[in-house]
Amino acid sequence: MEAQPLAELRSWQHRMQQKPTLLGRVTRRLQARLNALLPEKVHTAITAAIKQMVRGVLFGSRHLTRRPQVGVSLSEREVAVKSTLRYYRNTAAAEGAVTGAGGFLLGLADFPLLLGLKLKFLFDVAALYGHDVQDYTERLFLLHIFQLAFSSQHTRNEIYQRVATWDTYRHTLPPDVQEFDWRTFQQEYRDYIDLAKMAQLVPVIGAAVGAVANYRLLEQLGETAMNCYRLRWLRAEQQASALASGVEPGE
Repeated sequence: MEAQPLAELRSWQHRMQQKPTLLGRVTRRLQARLNALLPEKVHTAITAAIKQMVRGVLFGSRHLTRRPQVGVSLSEREVAVKSTLRYYRNTAAAEGAVTGAGGFLLGLADFPLLLGLKLKFLFDVAALYGHDVQDYTERLFLLHIFQLAFSSQHTRNEIYQRVATWDTYRHTLPPDVQEFDWRTFQQEYRDYIDLAKMAQLVPVIGAAVGAVANYRLLEQLGETAMNCYRLRWLRAEQQASALASGVEPGE
């Protein structure tokens, strides 16, 4: 792996394994209070959107639009990933501005629209890094990326460990996708809804908030996705090097 992607990966790994900060704990309590102030129909709409998102990833195939890239260097893949991120980031910002300007009802519509953009982006990124999402464990990996990007630091510590050892962890997953506990995923993301996304429902400021929030959320997801796949790329390189030298991986 080249020096710059490796340095970025190491910095990201450090952040993913940090202990929860006081600010993080305060923010989480503030999010909980804000959630309590919103009407029940808002909570119902968000929960339903997330539930359908997760079920669509686990059981559907509508996102499977790209074939995995093969025979391409890591640097070439990342140029394509960054270009893809720019497209989705700008699309999300435009969508957030439109729905934010439309008031409360259109603000509600932003949640499922943004979830769809995030997931489509992740499917495209998986293919660009050469992974076949026809394999349901690869689709579960996308959910782990999603969860890692949009969880509290406490949850990130746990999810990071799964991602870091994915080639081992994937073998512990249930063989039947119907057995997977998708409720855990939707509940954890449901609890992490960003404060800025809630502010998007406020009249007047909703358009500006929606554009900026969506832009930043896609940026955050893009960084997380790139580093998760860099980590797998690095693990594969290390394993290949160990096998070539006659050393068992992990020794």
